[in-house]
Amino acid sequence: MVGAYMESDRIKWNHRFESQDSYLGDRPSPFLAREIETVKRLAPGVRALDIACGEGRNSVFLAQHGFRVTGLDISDCGLAKGALRAQAAGVEVDFQQVDLDSSSVEGSYDLIVNFNFLLRGLIAPLVQALVPGGVMLFDTIMASRQMLAAHNPDYLLQRGELLRLFEAFTGEILMSEESDDGDVPTARLMFRKGVPIR
Repeated sequence: MVGAYMESDRIKWNHRFESQDSYLGDRPSPFLAREIETVKRLAPGVRALDIACGEGRNSVFLAQHGFRVTGLDISDCGLAKGALRAQAAGVEVDFQQVDLDSSSVEGSYDLIVNFNFLLRGLIAPLVQALVPGGVMLFDTIMASRQMLAAHNPDYLLQRGELLRLFEAFTGEILMSEESDDGDVPTARLMFRKGVPIR
């Protein structure tokens, strides 16, 4: 059953990524671009994980800023385009095809970015994969009448939900905002994992 679901999901995303040269554009997420200097200052090291990386725009951007990046996605088409994008930019990214619905997060990271993707059950394992002092940037879509008409509500945040989810973890929420600008309402958050007291 998992295999069949993964295959249908892979086909869906391959179709989207094949439909145009760059599905979400060539530039990194505006939130990541805005916060990159803060992230570089705060992250305790350079190991970065890009969840549901798609065509690799954020992975490549992070690699250009000195991070050693692993990008995970279900779409082999998106990952292939990401590899070409990294090659053109002269950086290395470890792109891996993974079904995030059924996989565990391997390794530990100084930075994790999760953009335009919501799998609530994955959030705690991601926080666990952060090293002490590690940083996570989260930016994804909130529910609205328009979004609910076109998307599964399981993959849309409710108002205030992202903040509530991260308040459960040991660490510091460095910023949290919700935006209704444009067609797509989004919630964004920057979290820094707590450092154990010795």
